[in-house]
Amino acid sequence: MTIGVGGKTPEQALATLSDMTEGFKPIGLEEFKSRIAKAQKMMAEKNWAALYLHAGSSLYYFTGTRWPDSERMVGAILLPEGDPVYISPAFEVGTLNQFMTVKGDVLPWEEHESPYPLMFGHLAKMGIKNGTIGIDEATPFFVSDGLAKAGAEFNFTNGSEITAACRMIKSEQELNLMRRAKQMTLEVHKAAASMLREGITTAEVNDFLHAAHQKVGAPKGSFFKIVLFGPDSSFPHGVKNPKPLEKGDMVLIDTGCQLHDYLSDITRSYVFGEPNDRQREVWEAEKAAQIKAFEAARLGEPCAAVDIAARDELEKRGFGPGYKTPGLPHRTGHGIGLDIHEWPYLHMGDKTPLAPGMCFSNEPMIVLEGEFGVRLEDHFYMDEDGPVWFTEPSHSLDNPFG
Repeated sequence: MTIGVGGKTPEQALATLSDMTEGFKPIGLEEFKSRIAKAQKMMAEKNWAALYLHAGSSLYYFTGTRWPDSERMVGAILLPEGDPVYISPAFEVGTLNQFMTVKGDVLPWEEHESPYPLMFGHLAKMGIKNGTIGIDEATPFFVSDGLAKAGAEFNFTNGSEITAACRMIKSEQELNLMRRAKQMTLEVHKAAASMLREGITTAEVNDFLHAAHQKVGAPKGSFFKIVLFGPDSSFPHGVKNPKPLEKGDMVLIDTGCQLHDYLSDITRSYVFGEPNDRQREVWEAEKAAQIKAFEAARLGEPCAAVDIAARDELEKRGFGPGYKTPGLPHRTGHGIGLDIHEWPYLHMGDKTPLAPGMCFSNEPMIVLEGEFGVRLEDHFYMDEDGPVWFTEPSHSLDNPFG
């Protein structure tokens, strides 16, 4: 039997966990202000008139204002100088003011009015009548289209030139929050593995993951959960009707949580029972590809080099080539932060040079369609000396948690 897998009841497994969040604080006002200052410096260098930040993760990243995206336009205008100016339905202004970390004036609009001219009226008051406006890339089309029609005298461009450029380089506090979130999830993985039993359903494991994440200090529990057994594990993001666990099944569990808005995302694959030769061969190939990807993450090299290194290792072992299965059918990894998938990406088309502060998943999953899949997902960040693991990768197929 795989070491650390099975043998405990859910209650016993939960009892091994405790709150891990003491001493960890959310991002503070000064860091939000420094983010705005950095964006404004970049805007001045690019000669942008303004940057529009839509409700969601970029609005929060720069202003500390948490507001969900909806059918109503809520956002902020950032100029090369000064505080952000918010746009909001008039009836929401009182609530919006409560959620602001970086304070700013609010341009209100009534339900029967179009909110889009508000931006350009404000710009006109500031003496800005033309120029380039960056639009947060996550802005819904109805908003970007409305802005483009209301501001025909302006040029519009993808705001990711600034939003992504800022967000992909994490501060020390961001790294600390993500490191602890990932440590929390790894402990949840260990506990979940220990309570597996023959016949357990994925729904039961999902419920445990949620409760376990709450136990280690994530108030919202699991941010997401993917639990797959046997042949189902060959579908990277799950199946419609997952099967219960049987002896000899490959187990794939992918889950994460939030700590003060920053995310974890870890996958473990192991066998419930005794691994067969084919499972062992594929697991070892996955482990080798993950290591090669990590070793290829060198400062100044393009993100593509990491993906290529993983694929080269898999091809040497008889998998692929390219996206062909049996093999790796998707990218090797993705950035992570406030969003589960952020820039840049570890695929062969991303030429972004690796730089200190960037964070990535490393998950070159091997898929054997209809048979099983193996995904070992850990995350690393780029330090001044190269890549550093946030958490220790899986040890071995027989002893995945060491």
